[in-house]
Amino acid sequence: MKLSKPSQLFLVSITGLLVAILLSACQIVTIATLYLASSAGPGNSSGLIDVLAVDSETGALRPATSPVSSGGNSPVSLAVSSNFLNLYVANQASNNIVHFSIAYSGALTKADTVTLSSEGTVPVAIAVNNAGTQLYVVSARYPGGAGGAQIPGAALAVFSLSSSGAIGSPLANGSLHYWPLTLPGNPKDLMVPTGVTSIASSKAVYVTAYDQSAYNPGGTATSTANPGWVFGFSAGSSGLASAPGSPYEAGVKPTGVAADPTNRFVYVSDYASNELIGYSIESGFALNFLLNGPFKTGNEPQAVTVDQRGKFIYVANALDSSVSAYAIDLSTGTPSAAINTTGSSTNNTDAEPVSIAVDAALGRFVYTANKLGNSISGFQLNPTTGALSPTLNTPYPSSANPTAIASVPHGSHSTQTVTP
Repeated sequence: MKLSKPSQLFLVSITGLLVAILLSACQIVTIATLYLASSAGPGNSSGLIDVLAVDSETGALRPATSPVSSGGNSPVSLAVSSNFLNLYVANQASNNIVHFSIAYSGALTKADTVTLSSEGTVPVAIAVNNAGTQLYVVSARYPGGAGGAQIPGAALAVFSLSSSGAIGSPLANGSLHYWPLTLPGNPKDLMVPTGVTSIASSKAVYVTAYDQSAYNPGGTATSTANPGWVFGFSAGSSGLASAPGSPYEAGVKPTGVAADPTNRFVYVSDYASNELIGYSIESGFALNFLLNGPFKTGNEPQAVTVDQRGKFIYVANALDSSVSAYAIDLSTGTPSAAINTTGSSTNNTDAEPVSIAVDAALGRFVYTANKLGNSISGFQLNPTTGALSPTLNTPYPSSANPTAIASVPHGSHSTQTVTP
């Protein structure tokens, strides 16, 4: 049957409309960008940063750009400014901190680099304060390092940041340009730093470390001091001051540290004791143990994060290859195990998750960097219970040996930072 010309035009219009609807329905909408620092080890010529897009509906990941050089070897830590315009990378083997500017699309452009001045030291962890004015760099000294006597086993440096995010000079601490992390009563003990966080008000900084002289598996313990510690500092424009009673006991081998967005609580993962330790932030930014703690995790918890609303805690368990999920009692800060939709108390990841992050846009997805799996595992977050369920096609392949993960909202996408 031959159609009239008006009928043909009508059919073409309807067909075009249907195609447009189908394309619109299938359109992938990106809500956030993930950055993943990866390194294959000493033989790798340069560390890499994978740039990945987060799908708004499924949480699935896909490459947004080709991997970018981290600007050095063996990247170990990432930090993002609160305005999501700057990314900082700590390259351990190159002993430097590299600043990248973040484009509207999430693409990275290398901006400037700072090399740590003390010989024999390496960066371990970094954080940016919420005001975007200071970059905190935690460094360690390994035995045998050249010039290692210039710095104790661990130290915290504070670098000023310009309005554009450029890294300036380190602030002075008397004649030093760092704050030593030494143990009162045992000043010669070798402290090994592991993590750092700045609270939302930008008025305090906390660093986790363990005493290798007291906790040295496979070696000799030469100290009877408590092995795990959190060092607390009040922060100002001119530098740091120790919080009352700092440092605070933190189990055996604290590894990850995170603060809630209301400036009330700090949480630390204890790798050796398989526990999550909670603290309330008191006057002068002193820490006090939460009641009923510490709280059970999976085996060898490596990293911890709190979602943007301050309602849930997620812990990456390296040995179990799993994520532990907790709901926060908003009145006391006490974590309680979130109930998973699968009925299981754990959420499986690929091998050895060492870093964890919640997407920075809507806080709907959780991702882990899996060092041995060479991958990222994704979970969808239930905003009511905090329970997790796997995202579509998880895990996602990454560059070799990922060590750190961070997120920014994509473009002008709104963010969810609801105070509980």
